[in-house]
Amino acid sequence: MESELIGLFEAAKKAADAAALDGVSSSAPEVSQCLDSLKQLQTFPVTYDTLVATQVGKKLRSLAKHPIEDIKKVATDLLEIWKKVVIEETAKAKKIESTNGCKEVKLERKDAEKPSNPAPVKVPKLQRGDSAKSMKVERKEPESTKAINGVKKESDNKAINGVKIEKKEPDNKVTIGASMKAPAKAPPKLTSMLKCNDPVRDKIRELLVDALSRVHEESDDYDREKVNGCDPLRVAVSVESHMFEKLGRSTGAQKVKYRSIMFNLRDSNNPDLRRRVLTGEVPPEKLITLSAEEMASDKRKQETNQIKEKFLFDCERGPAPKASTDQFKCGRCGQRKCTYYQMQTRSADEPMTTYVTCVNCNNHWKFC
Repeated sequence: MESELIGLFEAAKKAADAAALDGVSSSAPEVSQCLDSLKQLQTFPVTYDTLVATQVGKKLRSLAKHPIEDIKKVATDLLEIWKKVVIEETAKAKKIESTNGCKEVKLERKDAEKPSNPAPVKVPKLQRGDSAKSMKVERKEPESTKAINGVKKESDNKAINGVKIEKKEPDNKVTIGASMKAPAKAPPKLTSMLKCNDPVRDKIRELLVDALSRVHEESDDYDREKVNGCDPLRVAVSVESHMFEKLGRSTGAQKVKYRSIMFNLRDSNNPDLRRRVLTGEVPPEKLITLSAEEMASDKRKQETNQIKEKFLFDCERGPAPKASTDQFKCGRCGQRKCTYYQMQTRSADEPMTTYVTCVNCNNHWKFC
Protein backbone atom coordinates (compact mmCIF):
# COMPACT_ATOMS: atom_id res chain seq x y z
CA MET A 1 0.00 0.00 0.00
CA GLU A 2 2.81 2.43 0.87
CA SER A 3 4.72 1.57 -2.31
CA GLU A 4 1.62 2.26 -4.44
CA LEU A 5 1.11 5.60 -2.69
CA ILE A 6 4.74 6.61 -3.22
CA GLY A 7 4.60 5.47 -6.85
CA LEU A 8 1.54 7.61 -7.62
CA PHE A 9 3.05 10.63 -5.88
CA GLU A 10 6.41 10.28 -7.65
CA ALA A 11 4.63 10.08 -11.02
CA ALA A 12 2.68 13.25 -10.23
CA LYS A 13 5.78 15.11 -9.01
CA LYS A 14 7.86 14.06 -12.00
CA ALA A 15 5.22 15.29 -14.43
CA ALA A 16 4.81 18.55 -12.47
CA ASP A 17 8.56 19.19 -12.51
CA ALA A 18 8.68 18.55 -16.24
CA ALA A 19 5.78 20.98 -16.80
CA ALA A 20 7.46 23.66 -14.66
CA LEU A 21 10.84 23.17 -16.36
CA ASP A 22 9.49 23.43 -19.91
CA GLY A 23 7.05 26.24 -19.12
CA VAL A 24 4.22 24.48 -20.99
CA SER A 25 0.57 25.49 -21.05
CA SER A 26 -2.23 23.91 -19.00
CA SER A 27 -3.21 21.67 -21.93
CA ALA A 28 0.16 19.94 -22.27
CA PRO A 29 0.43 16.15 -21.78
CA GLU A 30 2.67 16.60 -18.71
CA VAL A 31 -0.04 18.63 -16.98
CA SER A 32 -2.70 16.04 -17.84
CA GLN A 33 -0.52 13.23 -16.53
CA CYS A 34 0.11 15.13 -13.28
CA LEU A 35 -3.62 15.88 -12.79
CA ASP A 36 -4.56 12.23 -13.40
CA SER A 37 -2.08 11.06 -10.74
CA LEU A 38 -3.30 13.64 -8.22
CA LYS A 39 -6.95 12.65 -8.78
CA GLN A 40 -6.02 8.99 -8.22
CA LEU A 41 -4.38 10.03 -4.94
CA GLN A 42 -7.64 11.74 -3.88
CA THR A 43 -9.47 8.40 -4.07
CA PHE A 44 -6.56 6.38 -2.66
CA PRO A 45 -7.29 5.09 0.90
CA VAL A 46 -4.71 6.56 3.30
CA THR A 47 -4.24 6.47 7.07
CA TYR A 48 -2.31 8.54 9.58
CA ASP A 49 0.38 5.86 9.90
CA THR A 50 0.79 5.67 6.10
CA LEU A 51 1.23 9.44 5.79
CA VAL A 52 3.78 9.51 8.61
CA ALA A 53 5.76 6.57 7.18
CA THR A 54 5.90 7.89 3.59
CA GLN A 55 6.13 11.67 4.38
CA VAL A 56 4.18 12.40 1.17
CA GLY A 57 2.09 15.02 2.99
CA LYS A 58 5.11 17.27 3.46
CA LYS A 59 6.36 16.69 -0.10
CA LEU A 60 2.93 17.63 -1.48
CA ARG A 61 3.37 21.23 -0.32
CA SER A 62 5.71 21.97 -3.22
CA LEU A 63 2.94 21.01 -5.68
CA ALA A 64 0.49 23.26 -3.80
CA LYS A 65 2.77 26.18 -4.82
CA HIS A 66 3.13 25.12 -8.48
CA PRO A 67 3.08 27.91 -11.10
CA ILE A 68 0.35 26.15 -13.12
CA GLU A 69 -3.05 26.91 -11.55
CA ASP A 70 -4.70 23.54 -12.37
CA ILE A 71 -1.96 21.55 -10.63
CA LYS A 72 -1.90 24.00 -7.72
CA LYS A 73 -5.69 23.73 -7.19
CA VAL A 74 -5.86 19.91 -7.28
CA ALA A 75 -2.80 19.59 -5.00
CA THR A 76 -4.37 22.00 -2.49
CA ASP A 77 -7.62 20.00 -2.45
CA LEU A 78 -5.67 16.75 -1.91
CA LEU A 79 -3.74 18.35 0.98
CA GLU A 80 -7.03 19.37 2.66
CA ILE A 81 -8.38 15.79 2.31
CA TRP A 82 -5.29 14.33 3.99
CA LYS A 83 -5.49 16.93 6.78
CA LYS A 84 -9.06 15.84 7.56
CA VAL A 85 -7.93 12.18 7.72
CA VAL A 86 -5.16 13.07 10.20
CA ILE A 87 -7.50 15.14 12.41
CA GLU A 88 -10.21 12.45 12.49
CA GLU A 89 -7.81 9.59 13.35
CA THR A 90 -6.10 11.67 16.05
CA ALA A 91 -9.46 12.43 17.69
CA LYS A 92 -10.45 8.73 17.59
CA ALA A 93 -7.14 7.66 19.14
CA LYS A 94 -7.55 10.12 22.02
CA LYS A 95 -11.11 8.90 22.65
CA ILE A 96 -10.00 5.26 22.74
CA GLU A 97 -7.14 6.06 25.14
CA SER A 98 -9.48 7.84 27.57
CA THR A 99 -11.94 4.91 27.45
CA ASN A 100 -9.20 2.34 28.14
CA GLY A 101 -7.94 4.41 31.08
CA CYS A 102 -11.39 4.39 32.74
CA LYS A 103 -11.70 0.60 32.29
CA GLU A 104 -8.31 -0.03 33.94
CA VAL A 105 -9.25 2.05 37.01
CA LYS A 106 -12.56 0.15 37.37
CA LEU A 107 -10.82 -3.23 37.16
CA GLU A 108 -8.31 -2.24 39.85
CA ARG A 109 -11.11 -1.14 42.19
CA LYS A 110 -12.97 -4.46 41.72
CA ASP A 111 -9.82 -6.45 42.45
CA ALA A 112 -9.18 -4.42 45.60
CA GLU A 113 -12.75 -4.75 46.87
CA LYS A 114 -12.92 -8.54 46.30
CA PRO A 115 -12.48 -10.27 49.68
CA SER A 116 -9.99 -13.10 49.93
CA ASN A 117 -10.67 -16.44 51.55
CA PRO A 118 -9.53 -16.45 55.18
CA ALA A 119 -6.64 -18.73 56.01
CA PRO A 120 -7.41 -21.70 58.22
CA VAL A 121 -6.48 -21.47 61.89
CA LYS A 122 -4.28 -24.23 63.20
CA VAL A 123 -4.86 -25.10 66.84
CA PRO A 124 -2.31 -27.47 68.38
CA LYS A 125 -3.53 -30.43 70.44
CA LEU A 126 -3.76 -29.94 74.14
CA GLN A 127 -2.19 -32.56 76.32
CA ARG A 128 -3.38 -33.48 79.72
CA GLY A 129 -2.29 -31.18 82.43
CA ASP A 130 -1.79 -28.20 80.08
CA SER A 131 -3.76 -25.08 80.81
CA ALA A 132 -6.00 -24.17 77.90
CA LYS A 133 -6.41 -20.63 79.11
CA SER A 134 -2.71 -19.83 78.98
CA MET A 135 -2.30 -20.71 75.27
CA LYS A 136 -2.59 -18.13 72.53
CA VAL A 137 -3.07 -18.82 68.85
CA GLU A 138 -2.40 -16.02 66.42
CA ARG A 139 -4.38 -15.78 63.22
CA LYS A 140 -2.87 -13.70 60.38
CA GLU A 141 -4.49 -12.76 57.18
CA PRO A 142 -2.64 -13.58 53.96
CA GLU A 143 -0.66 -10.87 52.17
CA SER A 144 -3.31 -10.62 49.44
CA THR A 145 -5.68 -8.87 51.86
CA LYS A 146 -4.92 -5.17 51.47
CA ALA A 147 -6.34 -1.96 52.86
CA ILE A 148 -8.49 0.10 50.52
CA ASN A 149 -7.93 3.90 50.34
CA GLY A 150 -5.61 3.71 53.35
CA VAL A 151 -8.37 2.53 55.74
CA LYS A 152 -7.09 -0.13 58.15
CA LYS A 153 -9.47 -2.69 59.62
CA GLU A 154 -8.84 -4.12 63.08
CA SER A 155 -10.73 -7.03 64.53
CA ASP A 156 -11.56 -7.39 68.16
CA ASN A 157 -9.92 -10.08 70.18
CA LYS A 158 -12.12 -13.11 70.52
CA ALA A 159 -11.95 -15.93 72.97
CA ILE A 160 -13.21 -19.28 71.78
CA ASN A 161 -13.35 -22.18 74.26
CA GLY A 162 -10.76 -20.48 76.44
CA VAL A 163 -8.30 -20.07 73.50
CA LYS A 164 -7.42 -16.45 72.76
CA ILE A 165 -7.25 -15.65 69.03
CA GLU A 166 -5.77 -12.39 67.75
CA LYS A 167 -6.34 -11.13 64.22
CA LYS A 168 -3.57 -8.95 62.74
CA GLU A 169 -3.36 -6.99 59.48
CA PRO A 170 -0.19 -6.60 57.41
CA ASP A 171 1.45 -3.19 57.63
CA ASN A 172 1.76 -2.60 53.87
CA LYS A 173 -0.99 -0.50 52.28
CA VAL A 174 -1.90 -0.21 48.64
CA THR A 175 -3.98 2.62 47.24
CA ILE A 176 -6.08 2.58 44.10
CA GLY A 177 -4.25 3.85 41.02
CA ALA A 178 -0.76 3.37 42.52
CA SER A 179 0.21 1.14 39.63
CA MET A 180 -0.66 3.80 37.08
CA LYS A 181 2.48 5.70 36.17
CA ALA A 182 2.29 9.41 35.48
CA PRO A 183 3.39 10.34 31.95
CA ALA A 184 6.83 11.88 31.56
CA LYS A 185 6.60 15.64 31.51
CA ALA A 186 8.55 17.83 29.11
CA PRO A 187 10.87 20.45 30.63
CA PRO A 188 9.06 23.71 31.40
CA LYS A 189 9.24 26.48 28.83
CA LEU A 190 11.57 29.37 29.50
CA THR A 191 9.94 32.71 30.28
CA SER A 192 12.98 34.79 29.34
CA MET A 193 16.13 34.25 27.31
CA LEU A 194 19.26 33.05 29.10
CA LYS A 195 22.04 35.62 28.64
CA CYS A 196 25.79 34.95 28.75
CA ASN A 197 27.04 38.51 29.44
CA ASP A 198 28.49 38.71 25.92
CA PRO A 199 26.68 41.35 23.78
CA VAL A 200 27.58 39.64 20.47
CA ARG A 201 26.38 36.18 21.58
CA ASP A 202 23.25 37.67 23.19
CA LYS A 203 22.41 39.43 19.91
CA ILE A 204 22.75 36.13 18.00
CA ARG A 205 20.41 34.45 20.51
CA GLU A 206 17.84 37.22 20.08
CA LEU A 207 17.91 36.82 16.30
CA LEU A 208 17.48 33.05 16.62
CA VAL A 209 14.53 33.47 19.02
CA ASP A 210 12.89 35.91 16.59
CA ALA A 211 13.30 33.43 13.71
CA LEU A 212 12.09 30.35 15.62
CA SER A 213 9.09 32.20 17.12
CA ARG A 214 7.64 32.57 13.60
CA VAL A 215 7.27 28.79 13.16
CA HIS A 216 3.93 28.71 15.02
CA GLU A 217 2.38 31.23 12.60
CA GLU A 218 3.88 29.54 9.53
CA SER A 219 2.86 25.95 10.43
CA ASP A 220 -0.46 24.43 9.41
CA ASP A 221 -2.79 22.09 11.29
CA TYR A 222 -0.67 19.11 10.22
CA ASP A 223 2.31 20.27 12.34
CA ARG A 224 0.82 22.79 14.78
CA GLU A 225 0.24 20.27 17.59
CA LYS A 226 3.89 19.21 17.46
CA VAL A 227 5.15 22.80 17.26
CA ASN A 228 3.12 23.92 20.29
CA GLY A 229 5.13 21.63 22.57
CA CYS A 230 8.49 23.16 21.55
CA ASP A 231 10.28 26.02 23.30
CA PRO A 232 11.89 28.57 20.91
CA LEU A 233 13.93 30.14 23.74
CA ARG A 234 15.48 26.84 24.81
CA VAL A 235 16.22 25.75 21.21
CA ALA A 236 17.77 29.14 20.34
CA VAL A 237 20.10 28.99 23.36
CA SER A 238 21.08 25.40 22.49
CA VAL A 239 21.83 26.27 18.83
CA GLU A 240 23.95 29.30 19.75
CA SER A 241 25.86 27.35 22.40
CA HIS A 242 26.74 24.56 19.92
CA MET A 243 27.78 27.13 17.31
CA PHE A 244 30.06 28.88 19.81
CA GLU A 245 31.50 25.58 21.05
CA LYS A 246 32.23 24.06 17.62
CA LEU A 247 32.79 27.14 15.41
CA GLY A 248 34.23 29.62 17.88
CA ARG A 249 33.32 33.31 17.87
CA SER A 250 31.20 34.76 15.08
CA THR A 251 34.01 37.19 14.14
CA GLY A 252 36.62 34.45 13.81
CA ALA A 253 37.65 32.06 11.05
CA GLN A 254 34.12 30.56 10.78
CA LYS A 255 32.43 33.91 10.14
CA VAL A 256 31.11 32.77 6.74
CA LYS A 257 29.54 29.64 8.31
CA TYR A 258 27.83 31.79 10.96
CA ARG A 259 26.37 34.04 8.26
CA SER A 260 25.17 31.08 6.21
CA ILE A 261 23.31 29.51 9.18
CA MET A 262 21.76 32.80 10.31
CA PHE A 263 20.70 33.76 6.77
CA ASN A 264 18.96 30.44 6.10
CA LEU A 265 17.22 30.37 9.50
CA ARG A 266 15.90 33.94 9.06
CA ASP A 267 15.01 33.58 5.37
CA SER A 268 11.28 34.19 4.92
CA ASN A 269 11.24 31.73 1.99
CA ASN A 270 12.73 28.90 4.08
CA PRO A 271 10.13 27.96 6.76
CA ASP A 272 10.90 24.23 6.54
CA LEU A 273 14.40 24.64 8.00
CA ARG A 274 13.11 26.67 10.96
CA ARG A 275 10.39 24.09 11.65
CA ARG A 276 12.82 21.15 11.50
CA VAL A 277 15.27 22.87 13.86
CA LEU A 278 12.51 23.80 16.36
CA THR A 279 10.93 20.33 16.42
CA GLY A 280 14.30 18.56 16.75
CA GLU A 281 14.37 16.89 13.33
CA VAL A 282 17.64 18.75 12.73
CA PRO A 283 19.50 18.86 16.09
CA PRO A 284 21.97 21.71 16.76
CA GLU A 285 25.02 19.45 16.41
CA LYS A 286 23.85 18.45 12.90
CA LEU A 287 22.81 21.98 11.88
CA ILE A 288 26.37 23.32 12.09
CA THR A 289 27.59 20.59 9.70
CA LEU A 290 25.03 21.25 6.93
CA SER A 291 26.17 22.92 3.73
CA ALA A 292 24.45 25.94 2.18
CA GLU A 293 22.73 23.71 -0.41
CA GLU A 294 21.38 21.37 2.29
CA MET A 295 19.98 24.29 4.30
CA ALA A 296 18.34 25.94 1.28
CA SER A 297 14.57 26.05 0.89
CA ASP A 298 12.66 23.58 -1.28
CA LYS A 299 12.09 26.27 -3.91
CA ARG A 300 15.79 27.09 -4.09
CA LYS A 301 16.71 23.40 -4.31
CA GLN A 302 14.24 22.95 -7.17
CA GLU A 303 15.71 25.92 -9.05
CA THR A 304 19.24 24.60 -8.53
CA ASN A 305 18.27 21.16 -9.84
CA GLN A 306 16.66 22.74 -12.90
CA ILE A 307 19.84 24.71 -13.66
CA LYS A 308 21.97 21.58 -13.26
CA GLU A 309 19.70 19.58 -15.55
CA LYS A 310 19.80 22.34 -18.17
CA PHE A 311 23.60 22.53 -18.16
CA LEU A 312 23.83 18.72 -18.25
CA PHE A 313 21.53 18.68 -21.27
CA ASP A 314 23.63 21.34 -23.01
CA CYS A 315 26.82 19.37 -22.31
CA GLU A 316 25.33 16.15 -23.70
CA ARG A 317 24.08 17.97 -26.77
CA GLY A 318 27.62 19.20 -27.58
CA PRO A 319 28.86 22.59 -28.81
CA ALA A 320 27.39 24.42 -31.76
CA PRO A 321 28.89 23.34 -35.11
CA LYS A 322 31.62 25.60 -36.51
CA ALA A 323 31.93 26.69 -40.10
CA SER A 324 34.64 24.93 -42.11
CA THR A 325 36.66 26.58 -44.89
CA ASP A 326 39.84 26.26 -46.95
CA GLN A 327 40.56 30.00 -47.09
CA PHE A 328 43.01 29.84 -44.16
CA LYS A 329 46.37 28.03 -44.19
CA CYS A 330 47.74 26.52 -41.01
CA GLY A 331 51.18 27.84 -40.13
CA ARG A 332 52.16 24.61 -38.38
CA CYS A 333 51.20 21.82 -40.81
CA GLY A 334 50.47 23.82 -43.96
CA GLN A 335 46.99 22.29 -44.44
CA ARG A 336 43.90 24.29 -45.41
CA LYS A 337 41.29 22.24 -43.51
CA CYS A 338 40.15 24.74 -40.87
CA THR A 339 37.11 25.75 -38.88
CA TYR A 340 36.41 29.27 -37.63
CA TYR A 341 33.96 31.46 -35.77
CA GLN A 342 33.75 35.20 -35.18
CA MET A 343 33.10 37.24 -32.02
CA GLN A 344 32.81 40.95 -31.29
CA THR A 345 35.52 41.47 -28.66
CA ARG A 346 36.13 45.20 -29.15
CA SER A 347 33.93 48.23 -29.60
CA ALA A 348 31.07 48.20 -32.09
CA ASP A 349 32.90 50.30 -34.71
CA GLU A 350 35.82 47.82 -34.81
CA PRO A 351 35.79 44.66 -36.96
CA MET A 352 35.00 41.26 -35.44
CA THR A 353 37.72 38.91 -34.20
CA THR A 354 38.03 35.64 -36.15
CA TYR A 355 39.11 32.48 -34.26
CA VAL A 356 40.54 29.72 -36.51
CA THR A 357 41.27 26.05 -35.62
CA CYS A 358 43.18 23.62 -37.81
CA VAL A 359 41.34 20.30 -38.18
CA ASN A 360 44.57 18.40 -38.94
CA CYS A 361 46.87 19.46 -36.07
CA ASN A 362 44.43 21.33 -33.78
CA ASN A 363 46.42 24.55 -34.03
CA HIS A 364 44.59 27.71 -32.86
CA TRP A 365 45.08 31.33 -33.94
CA LYS A 366 43.06 34.51 -34.30
CA PHE A 367 43.10 37.71 -36.33
CA CYS A 368 41.07 40.87 -36.65
